[in-house]
Amino acid sequence: MQIIKYGMLFFIFISSVLIGKYKSKQYSYRLKELEEIKNALNIFKTKIKFTYNPIPEIFNEISKTTNTNISKLFRESKEKMKNSTASIAWEEAVDEMESNLKKEDKQAIKTLSKQLRNNRHRRTNKPNRINRKFFRKANNTSIRRKKQK
Repeated sequence: MQIIKYGMLFFIFISSVLIGKYKSKQYSYRLKELEEIKNALNIFKTKIKFTYNPIPEIFNEISKTTNTNISKLFRESKEKMKNSTASIAWEEAVDEMESNLKKEDKQAIKTLSKQLRNNRHRRTNKPNRINRKFFRKANNTSIRRKKQK
């Protein structure tokens, strides 16, 4: 009878240890995925700012350099951009993503779609703003030269 009792206690101890390790791995994987998303979004930000590449091309490059779950997210959103806008494609890809992220994490990542919506507008107007400043400055100097003559 004692052997059965100790056997059951040993089984309960081993199973609780294994469940604890499994849960802790989920949290460590979640942390790694969040860090990878952060790095991928930093890459996205710099590529948009300096190279002016289209969003699908940038997503393709990011999918080649990141972890499997995160690369699937960017790859799926790139594929969905063929049929819809970037913000809708991003939200759908986040919804369909299978990962260790919690619902709150996914909701926070989905809010980035609003940034994608506005990013194209800001990106296309930036050179125009620079050109307008340049022409205003050039026009002001030419007006000053005419007044001096």
